[in-house]
Amino acid sequence: TTTALDGFWLHRAEVKTGHLEKGQPARLAVDEGARRATERNHTATHLLHAALKQVLGEHVSQAGSEVAPERLRFDYTQPEKPKPELLQAVEDLVNQEVLQATEVRARVQALAVARQSGFVALFGEKYGDRVRTLQVGEFSKELCGGTHVRNTGNIGLFRIVAETAVAAGTRRIEAVTGTAALQLGRDERQHLGELAAMLKVAPA
Repeated sequence: TTTALDGFWLHRAEVKTGHLEKGQPARLAVDEGARRATERNHTATHLLHAALKQVLGEHVSQAGSEVAPERLRFDYTQPEKPKPELLQAVEDLVNQEVLQATEVRARVQALAVARQSGFVALFGEKYGDRVRTLQVGEFSKELCGGTHVRNTGNIGLFRIVAETAVAAGTRRIEAVTGTAALQLGRDERQHLGELAAMLKVAPA
């Protein structure tokens, strides 16, 4: 894991053999598979945020987020449970953006310029005079320092797997992308086949 503290990035590591001492050279490597999966889920989180605003309204704002290689979790402000057809519309919007393979642009600019250009800042976050902006075409514009795909087509597929209440006025969406979304479809097909065989009927 990494943690930002006073302008430094702190890395927490586990020493499995030998020992570490001051001045010792070290070589760190990124797990590329995990990184790419995390990128897919992170960019999808930005698309999800924008889609929720379009479908449910501008009152929607991020209330928490977790991005991992295997899934994403997004908490958002919303007074009531969205109807299934609205969640389907959100999922469709995100996948439309995925299929367009829109370029994802990250650049550092002055905070004032970013705000004037319509980039969304997260409430409660502290920002310096210069910030990193993340733009997905005209669909999503946010301040973000995280890792992302180069274009939305890299996400592959986006599927919502759960929508629940967290607290009064706050709800949570869990979703998967890429190979995890593909595996979910395979699992559902297998379960449907098993049920059809058990009941001796066609899957339909």
